[in-house]
Amino acid sequence: MMSTDTAAAPVESAPAAPETKRARKHRKFSPWSVVAWIVALGFFFPVAWMVLTAFKQEGDAYTTPPKLFFTPTLDQFKAVLDSGIGTALLNSAFATAMSTIVVLVLGVPAAFALSLRPVRKTKDALFFFISTKMLPIVAAIIPLYVIVNDIGLLDNIWALIILYTAMNLPIAVWMMRSFFLEVPGELLEAASMDGASLWTSVREVILPLVSPGIAATALICVIFSWNEFFFAVNLTAVQAQTIPVFLVGFITGEGLYWARLSAAATLAALPVILAGWVAQNKLVRGLSFGAIK
Repeated sequence: MMSTDTAAAPVESAPAAPETKRARKHRKFSPWSVVAWIVALGFFFPVAWMVLTAFKQEGDAYTTPPKLFFTPTLDQFKAVLDSGIGTALLNSAFATAMSTIVVLVLGVPAAFALSLRPVRKTKDALFFFISTKMLPIVAAIIPLYVIVNDIGLLDNIWALIILYTAMNLPIAVWMMRSFFLEVPGELLEAASMDGASLWTSVREVILPLVSPGIAATALICVIFSWNEFFFAVNLTAVQAQTIPVFLVGFITGEGLYWARLSAAATLAALPVILAGWVAQNKLVRGLSFGAIK
């Protein structure tokens, strides 16, 4: 009788099955998740309380202890809209949109040149960009006020557009440069070998790859411009008044109108929240761009 012993072939392990809903339900409890939820709710609570107060009457907003159950009303929003918040919202929207567009038009070529097409003294140029953010704004407001007054742009929205562009451009260049550095230089070489010009390569190869990073940079510029207060309060009066300056008008010597101020703050925060919600997918991808190799 012949021996039929043969060496057993190694059996490859099957790939792990995806986690089922039942397995996720029985996942081990982690106290850190509770801590994370508590911290998240702690950060969100002031915003939720502001929105809640906006639907109260002034008498309900001043109660001690705070009144959680009340009859909601839109009177505060109506009063804020009647007080002229629309002009301030339009001024802020125009200054924010125009300055962000100019920042991207100037910042994208600069970031590309400093990353994929570096030249001598690149580090010096980068240091110069970021060094402009080291000067305190309060130290520059007097010469800026004199210059803006001499050129006739005092209480003019275009003065804020120029200053917001100068304020956000260094940060935008540094952010977008880090995104461009994640793009392999071989892509440009391959595109040039296929006969594509530099502009075609950038438009059809590079920009689609870094679009999440550009979207994240644009949203950061929008937030900075929308919330900027110091330039606006010193260089505008009535015609170019922005929304942060408008909110200060609710702080009077007679006291604070909490419910009306909360309604105005809710309307002021709504455009930025909507912008973040619309761009959330690209924002998450942009902020994590290059985090995982």
